[in-house]
Amino acid sequence: MTFSLSAESSTAPGRVLLVGAGPGAPDLITLRGVQALQHAQVVLYDDLANAALLEHCPAPAERIYVGKRLGSHSATQDHICDLLIEKARTGRRVVRLKGGDPMIFGRVGEELAALTEAGIPWEIVPGVTAASAAGAMAGIPLTQRGVSSTMVFVTGHPCGGQTTTPVDWRALAGLQATLCVYMGTQRFGEIADELMAGGRRRDTAVAVISNATLSSQHVRIGTLADGDELTNDPQRRPALILIGEVVRWSEMLKAAELAGAACEV
Repeated sequence: MTFSLSAESSTAPGRVLLVGAGPGAPDLITLRGVQALQHAQVVLYDDLANAALLEHCPAPAERIYVGKRLGSHSATQDHICDLLIEKARTGRRVVRLKGGDPMIFGRVGEELAALTEAGIPWEIVPGVTAASAAGAMAGIPLTQRGVSSTMVFVTGHPCGGQTTTPVDWRALAGLQATLCVYMGTQRFGEIADELMAGGRRRDTAVAVISNATLSSQHVRIGTLADGDELTNDPQRRPALILIGEVVRWSEMLKAAELAGAACEV
């Protein structure tokens, strides 16, 4: 095996660290992630990784932008894998900085396979994923006793040039779980229709959280029946969709907060 989990590995040359940048706010990266950046000699970073995190890197570090935002120009995955191998083979410490957690919809498997085949040592540094952060910042618990004991992380974006996702939305509807949908805003109407066809009620609560954890965070609350109207955003901000009755918890907390404020007047 070519991976390492030792704390000292971030300073070893000729290896790649796949680092989770967290959900957006630069202070939500892990301490180990910061240490990896502080010792980096090359950094390949995604569009969803906050650029402020690059300030942790040494001034001479090579910075390579690879895009990866839906609908925008990006380096191909094959090219990214080739770059990781090429840079590591020069004996430098390479950081692959990914938004959220690298192991959740981050295509990390392809990069690990390429690195392993090339004999390049690697390490994974976990990060805070968008679903947990978005729920926390919006006051929406992903699980709640008596409401939902199950949550599902699922992508709404088709892969490999396909026109539809391989997800069986009707089957997911039957779980009555909290659905955390990544990259699903452009197809939310289709997703909502499939969930309702699978038995989810039209008035099932939905939250669309854009730019989670940033000062520009925006939360829209609606139902499955709202379809594409709920996710329409001319600015095309990255957003996480939460589906399930836990979404109403946020409204209850706001109501309680307003009631408490009124009592203090």
